[in-house]
Amino acid sequence: MAQGKRISADIDSDALQAIKEIGAAAKQARLSAGEGQAVAATRLGVHVQTIARIEAGEPGVSIGHVMGLLALYSLALSLPPPQGEKSPH
Repeated sequence: MAQGKRISADIDSDALQAIKEIGAAAKQARLSAGEGQAVAATRLGVHVQTIARIEAGEPGVSIGHVMGLLALYSLALSLPPPQGEKSPH
């Protein structure tokens, strides 16, 4: 957890809020599927604390673990194009 606190000092508040929202969405999807954190951890191949950290919105969790958890519950992220670039749509 100390690592997450150290990392969060370098992250913009909008990004921190987005991380928290991603974690909350992952938690809601897991709960809607009727699964506990231990089941999600086993399915993803990580420690149960990793699931808890993702759902709590801690910024120090591996992006691969976050994306893996989202994929387990069929969640996807939609990112805006970088500033200065037009959307391909």
